[in-house]
Amino acid sequence: MAYREKLAWIELIGMVLAYGPYFIAVGIVDPVGARDTTLTYVGLFAAATVVRLLILGGGWLTLRIRLGAEARAQPDERERAIAGRSATIGYYVLLSLMLWAAVILPLLESGWKVANSGLAAIVIAEIVRHAVTVVGYRRSWHG
Repeated sequence: MAYREKLAWIELIGMVLAYGPYFIAVGIVDPVGARDTTLTYVGLFAAATVVRLLILGGGWLTLRIRLGAEARAQPDERERAIAGRSATIGYYVLLSLMLWAAVILPLLESGWKVANSGLAAIVIAEIVRHAVTVVGYRRSWHG
């Protein structure tokens, strides 16, 4: 498995493990209740982000120590093609979801539903980008 594929796996797992519980909590459980909405949502999202950063930092550090020279190597043509394709697909997912979250949803809802929809759009687009990267390495795309 290539170094950048391993990084994509770490990113993918980190996003799902960190932000999955956040969106389940705000979408299904409604952690706010009668408490202060802003502080609760910001605190939960900050905690999810810290978890993601710890997963990414630990994974990156482990790969750097284990792989050494491979981790420092410049991306080759195939890796650049995979990164370009995954970024393009992720961008279109982000654009589509943000049109919903920023243009249509504010006409129907307000407040934290709109904000969390925007955050979800960003997270989903990043998950798609990293998933496409992993698939690109698995299928040996060459651009």
